[in-house]
Amino acid sequence: MINALKIENLCKNFGELSAVKDISFKAQIGEIIAILGPNGAGKSTLMNMISGFLSPSSGTIEVLEKDISQHPIFAKSNIGFLPEGSPLYPDLSVFEFLSYMAELRGFRKANKLQEIQRISQIAKIEDILTQKIETLSKGYLRRVGFAQSIISDPKILMLDEPTDGLDPNQKEHMRSLIQTLGKNKTILISTHLLEEAESIATRIILINKGQIIADGTLQDILFKADSTNLENAFKKLTRG
Repeated sequence: MINALKIENLCKNFGELSAVKDISFKAQIGEIIAILGPNGAGKSTLMNMISGFLSPSSGTIEVLEKDISQHPIFAKSNIGFLPEGSPLYPDLSVFEFLSYMAELRGFRKANKLQEIQRISQIAKIEDILTQKIETLSKGYLRRVGFAQSIISDPKILMLDEPTDGLDPNQKEHMRSLIQTLGKNKTILISTHLLEEAESIATRIILINKGQIIADGTLQDILFKADSTNLENAFKKLTRG
């Protein structure tokens, strides 16, 4: 089976600070992986390296069995990324922003309009396409950011706090959407919401102080921590 994602001995240092320390794991198509950890654990740094926003200090990252350092365009064309904060262009309308992002992904004219229509329907943002981004609520900003992450239907989708700012109904829609998309993609979710990991993830990678301290299904994590719920397991495994 082809690995959608393969991380080997990945490290990232910022001066004397080691943000990520010798992380290794593989991910397959069809897996929804929740990356859990306390603040400062290295979750966002890890995702930024996989996306190509940051260069590793050492180690390798392969996307669909190609090293991203040697095939950066191939890797980026197969990764959709919703970063924390989801940087957008406040002076553009939602349509103008998505049009620009679609062009960066190689869409032109009629194909571009079809793609904007497709992602707008999935993210449920058809009613705000003419609004300026600077006028949107935090929830709508997150949904617009999500829409741009699924342009061109990438095989790997990385979502950093995907339900941040959404109301309960919007959270339910987003989680349901992730489960549906996850049948044909590899999805990595960085989240601090334990119920999110419990409800939609097929696998959990627990990170603390830049290192993986547990990797497996929810039941694997509970067994390792000798616990009956994820909250207590999380506290036990990240203690110290």
